[in-house]
Amino acid sequence: MHSLSEYLIVFLSSSSSSLNLNIDLLSVKMVSQQQTKDSGSKKLGMVAPQDKSSKEMKSSKKMKFASSSAETEQTSQTTISDDSKTGRGMSTMPRVVKRKLQKLRPIVEYNKRGKGIGQAHSEMQSYIGVLARSRVPLVDKKWSQIPKDVKEQIWEAVDMAFVVGQGGKKSVLTSAAKKWKDFKSTLTRHYILPYTNDKEKLSHPPETYKFIEKAQWDAFVASRLSKDFESVHSQHAQIREKLEYNHRLSRKGYAGLEDQLEETMPGVEIDRSTLWKRARQDKHGNIPDPKVAEKAKLIDELQKQVSEGKVRVDGSKDVLTMALGPEHPGRLRGVGAGISPRQYFNLPKPQRVNFDDRLKESLRVLLQEETNKMEAKAKEEALRMEARTKQLVEAEREHFLSQLSQLIPNFDPGMLKQRISQSPKNPMSDKASCSGGEVKSLHYEDDNAKMGNISKKKRRKKKKEMKRRKKKRRKKMKKSMTTRRRYFSLNRRLCLKRRRRLLKLVIIQIWRRHLL
Repeated sequence: MHSLSEYLIVFLSSSSSSLNLNIDLLSVKMVSQQQTKDSGSKKLGMVAPQDKSSKEMKSSKKMKFASSSAETEQTSQTTISDDSKTGRGMSTMPRVVKRKLQKLRPIVEYNKRGKGIGQAHSEMQSYIGVLARSRVPLVDKKWSQIPKDVKEQIWEAVDMAFVVGQGGKKSVLTSAAKKWKDFKSTLTRHYILPYTNDKEKLSHPPETYKFIEKAQWDAFVASRLSKDFESVHSQHAQIREKLEYNHRLSRKGYAGLEDQLEETMPGVEIDRSTLWKRARQDKHGNIPDPKVAEKAKLIDELQKQVSEGKVRVDGSKDVLTMALGPEHPGRLRGVGAGISPRQYFNLPKPQRVNFDDRLKESLRVLLQEETNKMEAKAKEEALRMEARTKQLVEAEREHFLSQLSQLIPNFDPGMLKQRISQSPKNPMSDKASCSGGEVKSLHYEDDNAKMGNISKKKRRKKKKEMKRRKKKRRKKMKKSMTTRRRYFSLNRRLCLKRRRRLLKLVIIQIWRRHLL
């Protein structure tokens, strides 16, 4: 037996640097002690009675192993009984160390939601807890501040002992972070806060965790007795008091409970309300907490109404939401950590918008806003210039009438109204723009005198040509804001010139009549 222990120690000393010798040597001693007990019982002809745990192991799923040797048939000898213990104590997982030596790696199984299930997963979680307690230094820091090489050592040790699967490193390190935090919380609650007045007991690490160095323990105790930690501890205690419905799950979690219920109730759909209720029952199926018992009764009534068709369940509005109230955004009760509502209810993912598309859309909106501003400014300027043109025309008319009243005695402005009349087919525009119809209505006789013997066809042709040139000129002027301003100013000048010309012709005609 002594030779076997020496062989194990030599093997561990020759392994990779990532192994922790203190924990593995402790596990080796437990393995050797168990083998000594087994050999002694065989010599005396004694057979150990089968306990309840062995019966459960037979009924449960067998672990699958990935081995490079031909020793896979000896898997029944890898489990070591802990009947000699009076309490649970500190877990060292010697069976994992023994399987390492035999080059046996249990395959961790996962359910449909990617959560670990089965005995291999439970043992892996216990082994992660051992590594988190022994390899991560006991410091008052966050997990993100722990050196990366320590995290890599934990991952390599777990990967050597179990077949985690692709993408399992993140889940392993997340579990290690939680177990390291829980370990510090356990030390604080059981070994520091109850003995704040007894400095002698706080001067040495607990006997259960002898692997803790004294320097680390003293620094950890000092940080836990500081005023900053007292305020943080009180805040977390207040948050903890708000939790009304505490579950009674062990390491298996909701995933292990669901796997267990699927074995005992085949063909039955297990929703999260059933998981929530079963997670708060004791070993005998009773619910000791009266608040939880009241909610469990309400869940049973709602499930009955759903089966009878009186209540309709739609997506996230299921039985558990009706019983406990709406969910916290992004969280889901009764399924365990790491599962979002979208994953559980298979909700469609929101469509991702490409960055280029968002940039184009924002540019389009900005351009549309600028265009609207420019159009509004152009309309405002057009109205302003139009009003200014009307004022100039009115001022010119008043000035012309005053000159006529000075030149012609007994001048009546009503005489101009008879000649300057609006044609019903071509009325004068309110925008103070002069058209061909206005010119014709004002000096029709003079146009006839000038036209002379020109035929109607030539006149029509000439008018069309003038209109075409006018349209062409207007199109060119409307291309930019500058051309628009020029267009309005030119149009105003043309109107003024035409009106002056008309007024001169009217004055000449009135003067002739007055002389006659």
